Amino acid sequence: MSRRVRLAMFALAGPGLLAVLVIGMRGLPSFGHYHGVYGLTINHIALKLRHATNYVTALNFDIRAFDTLGEEFILFASVAGVAVLLRHLRHEEDVETSRGIEDHTFAGASDALRLGSMILIPLLIALGGYVVLHGALTPGGGFQGGVVLAAAPIAIVLAGRYLTMRRAAPDWVLEATESAGAAGYALMGLAGLILAGVYLKNFLPLGTPGMLLSAGMIPLNSIAVGLEVAGAFLIAWTEFFDQALIAGQTG
Repeated sequence: MSRRVRLAMFALAGPGLLAVLVIGMRGLPSFGHYHGVYGLTINHIALKLRHATNYVTALNFDIRAFDTLGEEFILFASVAGVAVLLRHLRHEEDVETSRGIEDHTFAGASDALRLGSMILIPLLIALGGYVVLHGALTPGGGFQGGVVLAAAPIAIVLAGRYLTMRRAAPDWVLEATESAGAAGYALMGLAGLILAGVYLKNFLPLGTPGMLLSAGMIPLNSIAVGLEVAGAFLIAWTEFFDQALIAGQTG
């Protein structure tokens, strides 16, 4: 499709999309005037019934946990699709051997950037772990923390050492992490079915609100989702990086 055709299609569709957005935004309630019955109900029951002080996480990983299971496996399937589409070109081991690729494909980073990148790695891991583990207490959770954790190995790329990152996070580690997270969430639901009679129903002590060991199974679900999200994003990113590497060496 030529650039002119794409622009013509956008010229036809753009005004319609803009009109829909304007009409939709004009129908939104004023700031601070929320009238959603569902949200108000969650505000009343989350702390009392789930002992979670972050109501969004309580909604995602307990009250609406089955819907989150579907969202998690949508991500799982999407990343699997990316791998299937791109990995048929993967022969980076052969390319490295035959063409002598050195770990300078993304070179050009200054010494200061390399040092900063190395400092970022433990900080991002610590922050990501904190966001995942404290999801039931403060803003965050497995989805947000998983993305932060996935950013830690990518910091090595900023230092111009992509192949080092690939050795530190090989394919089998990323795939095992994503699979363990997805399977862990599903197995938590199965444990609820066995021990509480309902799939994904809480079966653990709720603990004291505001404490780390509280909110029942919500922290465990958050950890499972964090692993799945971190693995999924790293798989997708490295697949695209791999193709950029191969294209750059064979082009």
